[in-house]
Amino acid sequence: MTDFYRMDDAGQAEAMADLARSALVNWGLQDSALELIKYRENAVFKLTTTAGVRYALRIHRYAYHSDDELRSELQWMAALAQSGISVPTLVPTTDGEPFAVVNAGAVPEPRQIDLFEWVDGEQLGSVEQGVSDRSAVKHNYRTIGRLMARLHNQAANWAIPIGFERHSWDVEGLVGDQPFWGRFWEMQALTADERTLINNARERVRKDLSAYQSEPANRERYSIIHADCVAENVMVENDQIRLIDFDDAGFGWHLFDLATALYFEMDEDHFEQARDALIDGYREHRALPEQQVQQLPLFFLARSFTYLGWVHTRAETQTAKELTPDLITMACKRASEYMV
Repeated sequence: MTDFYRMDDAGQAEAMADLARSALVNWGLQDSALELIKYRENAVFKLTTTAGVRYALRIHRYAYHSDDELRSELQWMAALAQSGISVPTLVPTTDGEPFAVVNAGAVPEPRQIDLFEWVDGEQLGSVEQGVSDRSAVKHNYRTIGRLMARLHNQAANWAIPIGFERHSWDVEGLVGDQPFWGRFWEMQALTADERTLINNARERVRKDLSAYQSEPANRERYSIIHADCVAENVMVENDQIRLIDFDDAGFGWHLFDLATALYFEMDEDHFEQARDALIDGYREHRALPEQQVQQLPLFFLARSFTYLGWVHTRAETQTAKELTPDLITMACKRASEYMV
């Protein structure tokens, strides 16, 4: 345990800012001002040059992705942009590299750092507060549905480059013995009854996902996906919606993407409106049979497990401490509904 990991969030964020300043030489932007935007999985800063040009600088969580996996993420983003899907534009280093690996100051490990052109607009919402403009739910979720369908069309038809590496949100990655985000059923915050419910539901999800995976149409509904299309990762500017934060992108089912977009709206009054609008928008660009829509509860439950795993493996963070009680309540509710 290093001094960095004994710091509170404010201290860690300041150490991250020092690391960011050390990294700016890689882009020739040493005189720029930095402002912390978000410190959760990654540290994200707004960078403003002396000429007033703005960028977003991202410091990655240590060891979440290898260098090859990060290059693959950026490759897919570039391919999406070439297909006409609006995503953040990468700014290479002065050496032409997609990112820098920097080790400096109080942050004990070398960190991957990348830079993007600034994205204007407002977040559609946040994990903590939900959708910010409830009067525009139908319009926004229809637009998200269109965007996700176009993204899935590109992914399903994209020739994966040689050397492309990303994780998988498949049966093993979601509910296997070593899920990608951790063994969620072992989290200490679960009561005995909650643990029993979660364990039983996990076995049911493993069985049902395995059956879903074995269906002949599986290849048409599984590809690389964004996997984090929540409200805070959708930037809205007038009629334009841009998807950001591809950190969790990996191979998975398209329904998992749709379930992620809707998950934190499930207990809101506008959920049905959001769900129907998302599906309608999606169907404008990609087929989504009703029998597929009927499988959404399976993916809502699988998604709930991943969030338990996230807070379980990051229990020391303030975000995990704040979100854990609500995420347990939501996961148990999804499990009880599904197990009926």
